[in-house]
Amino acid sequence: MKRRKILCAWACSLACLPALSQTALAAPPAGRLLASNCFQCHGTNGSGGVEKLAGKSASEIVKELKEMQLKSTPKMMDKHARGYTDAEINQLANYLATLR
Repeated sequence: MKRRKILCAWACSLACLPALSQTALAAPPAGRLLASNCFQCHGTNGSGGVEKLAGKSASEIVKELKEMQLKSTPKMMDKHARGYTDAEINQLANYLATLR
């Protein structure tokens, strides 16, 4: 009887794996992980803090980050911007532009 319960529990666990793996392995939206660093100073989902990011267009965010990368005497945000590749800036800007 004990063996039957173990086998039943094991079979039920296997039956649930496809649903769990799809949920657990779903990729977050591109740029969300990068944006989580921004929220430390710019507030939850870019809603405030130092400067509100939510509601800005992707092109505006890209332009500002690219300008920050070029500054000759960088401040804190300029140093952050220098750490991103062009692809990361685009992902970040596109994600932030979806926040309202």
